[in-house]
Amino acid sequence: MALFLFIESFLSIETIAIMTNNKLREIASALAASEDREQIESFLKSILTRNEIDEISARWELVKLLDEGMSQRKIADRLGISLCKITRGSRELKKAHSPFRAMIERYKETAKEPPGKKQAN
Repeated sequence: MALFLFIESFLSIETIAIMTNNKLREIASALAASEDREQIESFLKSILTRNEIDEISARWELVKLLDEGMSQRKIADRLGISLCKITRGSRELKKAHSPFRAMIERYKETAKEPPGKKQAN
C-alpha cells in the first residue's frame, strides 16, 4: 500500500483516470470477445466481492424496473436503495445514446431467444 501511495503521489489525477479507463477498456474487450455466458459469470464472481456483485445486481435491476415503468418510490421500496441512485439511473436511461438503454435493449433481444441458442455479439 505504501508503494502505491508513493507512486500515486507522482501521478496526476488525469494520468490515473487514463490508466483506469484503459484497464476498464481491457476488461470490456475481454468480456465482449467471450461468447460464453458461464465463463463471463465465473469471471465476474472471481473478480468482484459479494458486496460488489450485490451492488451491480441491484443497479441492473433498478434499470430494468425503470424501463418497465415502475415508479421510483416503488423501486426504492422493493430494492431498498436510495432515491438518489434511482434518479441517477433514470437520468442515464433517458439520455440520447444511453449505454443503459443500449444494454436494456440488448438484454430484451437475448431474453427472447430460445434457451439453448447461442448469444451473438
